[in-house]
Amino acid sequence: MADTIITLIGSRLAKEGGDFIFMGESRECKKCKLKKTCMNLEPGRKYRVVKLRAGTVHECFIHDGGVMTVEVESSPIVAAIESRKAVVGSKIGYEHPKCKEFTDNVYDILYPEGLKEGDKCTVVKVLGPMDEDAVSGCSLKMVELKP
Repeated sequence: MADTIITLIGSRLAKEGGDFIFMGESRECKKCKLKKTCMNLEPGRKYRVVKLRAGTVHECFIHDGGVMTVEVESSPIVAAIESRKAVVGSKIGYEHPKCKEFTDNVYDILYPEGLKEGDKCTVVKVLGPMDEDAVSGCSLKMVELKP
């Protein structure tokens, strides 16, 4: 599969189709001989496990069940973008919506984890318009973006 990365993750987290945010290196990682293989992802990004690789479970200072080899790819992220940009297949520079007011329950869609201002993304799917009662001063649609 194109754009996959081979890495190590906690064996208890290693489930095909499972998503996770890579948080980066911990102090305990500095002394590990497998550090280069674990730390080959970008901190703060969301990934999806696409394939488990058969093999050894390696001991880990962080994960009590050890780590195992997996293939991951960037995971689609649900976000709100300007309605005029919400076209399947379009490439956009991600910007946080400039809404004047919004309800607390839409914060995670307006400021999704794993996306940064200026990221180049592709609109994978348009999920529909945002509830007008939840945001004011914006015309937004919920979409799936692939960084």
